[in-house]
Amino acid sequence: MPSRHTNQEFESDLAKLRESILMMGAKVEKVIKASVDALMTRDSTLAKKAIDADREINRLELKIDGACLQILAKFQPVASDLRFITISMKLVTDLERIADLGVNISERVLELNEDPPLKPYVDLPHMADVAIGMVHDALDAFVAGDAGQAKDVIDRDETVDAYYAQIFRELLTYMMEDPKNIQRATRLQSIAKYLERIADHATNLSEMIIFYVKGTDVRHLGSINRAP
Repeated sequence: MPSRHTNQEFESDLAKLRESILMMGAKVEKVIKASVDALMTRDSTLAKKAIDADREINRLELKIDGACLQILAKFQPVASDLRFITISMKLVTDLERIADLGVNISERVLELNEDPPLKPYVDLPHMADVAIGMVHDALDAFVAGDAGQAKDVIDRDETVDAYYAQIFRELLTYMMEDPKNIQRATRLQSIAKYLERIADHATNLSEMIIFYVKGTDVRHLGSINRAP
């Protein structure tokens, strides 16, 4: 875990910043869980609540960005402290985008609820569980400064990708069987894509956490290692 600064005022501001990020993270988790629950239960009221909750998350993003800029101007941090501040600004950007994807899910739920369900959901809730778990564990890794846990989150992204491919193939079959299924199947495919993107953002969070803890940039290493 990176060493702590000795200035008490600086440490207090960092603690408040960390608390704000965790508060935002908890609200983001709540939005995506509510959106998935609304899908599974066909609960339009819950979907609307998830959409409305996004405003508070946007407010927190602006507050945290402002706090980061203020700390940079006031204390001019270096080394691991500077990494923490700069990574915090990137973390909240990804968290805000995750919340937006939760809102997108809820919007598709509202549309789906206007028609009878296309099919029982089998892989979709499993995919959602993995994606939501990735976000939760990435935030836990941030709190603990645990690069190993962050790496585990990154590894799970392949599971979400596999679920998406399976769901896409299944929905394509429904669309080919009956053109009347196309609209509902397309909306479900969009939801699966949103979940896949949530997992991508959780991966981004984890890569930044590894950089914060170890000072090592692990972005794109997989694609580099696979290159000829």
